[in-house]
Amino acid sequence: MTTTSPQATDLTDPVHTQLQYQLALFARRMEQVRGSDGVAALVRAAYLLLERLERLGPANVKALADALGVDSSTVTRQVAPLVAAGLVGRVQDPADRRAVRLALTPLGAGRLAEVRAGRTELTRRLVADWPREEQQAFCALLARFNHSMEEYTAGRQGAGGA
Repeated sequence: MTTTSPQATDLTDPVHTQLQYQLALFARRMEQVRGSDGVAALVRAAYLLLERLERLGPANVKALADALGVDSSTVTRQVAPLVAAGLVGRVQDPADRRAVRLALTPLGAGRLAEVRAGRTELTRRLVADWPREEQQAFCALLARFNHSMEEYTAGRQGAGGA
């Protein structure tokens, strides 16, 4: 009797093959839609930084990097144009007067709200003909998938990027 190893099965599983293709297509379509939705877009990194600052409040670069799963130099590079545009400001750290934190400015909060509203409306339109239960299931499964990717990435970083 011949058995197939689990790894070989995973590599040829049509569900996984189709899932990776659908994810690649999803990423491409999101970029296409974002550029044509009528709302002046924020690049993904800017959107996520503004979103995180709204949730965390003023934060230092390291806290933002940890929250986003990137390194501090990436946050520093990505936040520079947001500071230049007045969407993010630097505020004194109350715990250490020598340190600064990054904070969402009123302009940044307004821009984030505008972009979020546009994205929410687009998402609403895209799933308008889906039953509510399917919309909720899709959201839950996508959140679960994102969590799995976050854990995978954290595990690889903890293992030295192996």
